[in-house]
Amino acid sequence: MVARPQPTASGELDGILDLPPGKIAAVATYLEMAAAPSLLRPAPDIPHRFEPIGRDLPRYRGLYARVGEPWLWFSRAVLSDARLQAIIADPRVEALAFGIDGEDRGLVELDFRTSGECELSFLGLVPGATGGGLGRLLVAEAIRRAFARGIRRLWLHTCTLDHPAALPFYLSAGFKPYRRAVEIADDPRLSGHLSRGAAPQLPVI
Repeated sequence: MVARPQPTASGELDGILDLPPGKIAAVATYLEMAAAPSLLRPAPDIPHRFEPIGRDLPRYRGLYARVGEPWLWFSRAVLSDARLQAIIADPRVEALAFGIDGEDRGLVELDFRTSGECELSFLGLVPGATGGGLGRLLVAEAIRRAFARGIRRLWLHTCTLDHPAALPFYLSAGFKPYRRAVEIADDPRLSGHLSRGAAPQLPVI
């Protein structure tokens, strides 16, 4: 018999919650920083660029898919073109393509739509570009751009569907955890928003 979540003395839930077929779940950790660190880990010294994607919807969707499908990123994939265009064309949102040798290798997205703070909405590299320290270039640029606007707080969340190194990476960059949550959603592979072969490490049920 599967144990159902039961309230503890504090009113919180303990136990195991069954998910119906077609659902996915992840534990999300929320992190923040109130000021740019005085010193970041050294990043590779190689020619690169950060280029605003602007209104280029096909470029954004293509890069988002290349970076995110291995980890089941789907929050942008399920949006209509009109809704996604409204986000990335907003002057308070910076969607940046990270490029080396003329090829897009990563995505950084900063959302300043809440006054006084910035959400690091997305940060990631395409398969084959991870593991060489390029992520440190991305996070350093994100921190620099965010605090250049005079914000009080930069925050993000990562989850257990993401790259296993994501949470340690953000901690090493100076972010501090402040909240944990469980996220439950429809499996985007069953709805056709992602390919059936996306994130094979997470079986479709």
